[in-house]
Amino acid sequence: MMCGRGPATGGKAARRGAVGVEAVVRSIARCAARTPWSRVVLRPVALALGSALALGCGSLINSEPPPDLYSLTPKSTFPEETPAVAWQLVIEEPIAARGLDTTRIAARPTPTQLQYIAGARWTNRAPRMVQTLLIESFENSERIVAVGRQALGLRSDYSLKTELREFQVEYFERPLGLVRVRINAKLVALARQKIVASRNFERTVAVETGDVSGIVDAFDEALGGVLKRLVHWSLTQAAP
Repeated sequence: MMCGRGPATGGKAARRGAVGVEAVVRSIARCAARTPWSRVVLRPVALALGSALALGCGSLINSEPPPDLYSLTPKSTFPEETPAVAWQLVIEEPIAARGLDTTRIAARPTPTQLQYIAGARWTNRAPRMVQTLLIESFENSERIVAVGRQALGLRSDYSLKTELREFQVEYFERPLGLVRVRINAKLVALARQKIVASRNFERTVAVETGDVSGIVDAFDEALGGVLKRLVHWSLTQAAP
């Protein structure tokens, strides 16, 4: 940030400029306190310089309130026919377009426009959050030997590769919004380096209330439906 003219030299230069202006303001204020005429003449000058410091140089403290943070929940219930398996699974972080690879909550006012919900954020980037919820959902199923992230170095039989293709609230069909979640999943047998199964999972949920909490509740229900089906589908594939 910069006061006056000339190239900005970074945060230290901006702070030195702000301190200099503050010193001038304090000096004028002291003079203004000594005599009646100086209070009349110099007090407005001090106030004007103080305003310039606040508006021209800006505040070093962000006056905007921090965004509210939201997270979603993993699935913990699955169909009784979901099989138990003896193989291990690595879940890679989903790939996603740049507009969805963010902590911001995506919104589409039209089919071709992407914006974000003001004053609200996910607690993690959307792909990272979905990866964590996938792992927790598989663990909650209690039907798999081991599941983890690729970074853990797990010697696994399968790798689950996913793409987060839709993860937004849409306003062009319903005034209160419609949350859409769509994930493409590929199950790869690592010993053979072969995709043994591939499928798209999609769920839409209407937003019931116009506040952010209503939007997040719809996200939780939509993603929960996708996670439940994805876990069941993965565990029904043939063992390596």
